[in-house]
Amino acid sequence: MKVAAIVPAYNEEHTVGSVLQVLLNCSLIDEVIVVSDGSKDGTVGVVKKYPVRIIELPENMGKGGAMKAGAKSTDCDVLLFVDADLVGLTTDHFRLLLEPVLSNKTVMSVGIFYEGRRSTDLAQKIAPSLSGQRAVLKDFFDSVPKLEKSRYGVEVALTQFAERSGVNIIHVPLPALSQVTKEEKLGLFHGLFCRIKMYLDIVRSLRL
Repeated sequence: MKVAAIVPAYNEEHTVGSVLQVLLNCSLIDEVIVVSDGSKDGTVGVVKKYPVRIIELPENMGKGGAMKAGAKSTDCDVLLFVDADLVGLTTDHFRLLLEPVLSNKTVMSVGIFYEGRRSTDLAQKIAPSLSGQRAVLKDFFDSVPKLEKSRYGVEVALTQFAERSGVNIIHVPLPALSQVTKEEKLGLFHGLFCRIKMYLDIVRSLRL
């Protein structure tokens, strides 16, 4: 099965390059696609330095819309979704995440941080369905309704649909991996404001 890695990115100029470098070094990945979700910083310029495909959305559609745009642009069998702000990433993380899907053990696996940073580890232990690191069969992803409207609630929408469909979701520990928090990127108050908006998107996704 062919694998497309899809990286939704919104103003991630400081970290997206290091994520792409690791993706390009993974032999299991056939195609890398970055979806710039209306970025206003230097994200697009950084991405264009790498031999990957880039989709530039003119307006911010939210994470769900960006993931949907990336999925529509490829005919690969498996989609590997990777956040653009990861820290400590290695090719082994991708191999761990892809193995359950490539070996037909499940249609979707979800990566969970552990032994990375206390703040991000704890968040995913409490709510593993919020993880943005996941591998999924494209046919299954394409069947999930209204993802383009889910914004930051996309991971919860995916998980809920999988559970309703009787899918055995496999959670995969991803050691020593973490990500930059919104508060670190944007400052305490702006970051907290964006975090609250993210939680509201998640709540709204429960009604889709």
